Amino acid sequence: MSEERVLFEHEAIGRTLRRLALEIVDATRGTERLALVGIRRGGVPLAGRLAALIAETEGKSVPVGTLEIALYRDDAATAPPDPKIGPSHIDFPVSGRDVVLVDDVLQTGRTVRAAIDGLLDYGRPRRIWLAVLFDRGGRELPVAADFVGRAVELAPGEKLLVELEGESDRAIVRSKS
Repeated sequence: MSEERVLFEHEAIGRTLRRLALEIVDATRGTERLALVGIRRGGVPLAGRLAALIAETEGKSVPVGTLEIALYRDDAATAPPDPKIGPSHIDFPVSGRDVVLVDDVLQTGRTVRAAIDGLLDYGRPRRIWLAVLFDRGGRELPVAADFVGRAVELAPGEKLLVELEGESDRAIVRSKS
């Protein structure tokens, strides 16, 4: 049996994304070389929302891509059979750009390592940044996010799930009891 508790809801997530969008533009010194790449699955809707917020505040759109990392993972050989693999879609040159990888939750760092490997197949960015909505700790690799929406501490065995469905956005913690 599992228990579930809501950690953040729509309004808190929206405020956090607005702050992240401003921090990204400030750190990258504008939108001229900026591009966002969402890591499938959780980072894709976040990258789209961040891009919309940046366009709203800066009056300029930034390119947005999608990166599938399943085949770049260091645990691909031991992963369950029949993984859900979707397409990558980066239709802009990444070389010379400030590329912000976007994901919903940062924990071990393995997804980010795989995303960097995947991104480099598209070219050599000027700089790779990392933006995450939640940093829950528990690193297995020396990875740190440049932009963090919220840092959360969870007990071992608890899982942080981010559901992005417009007005029903929420981040929940699920634990087995």
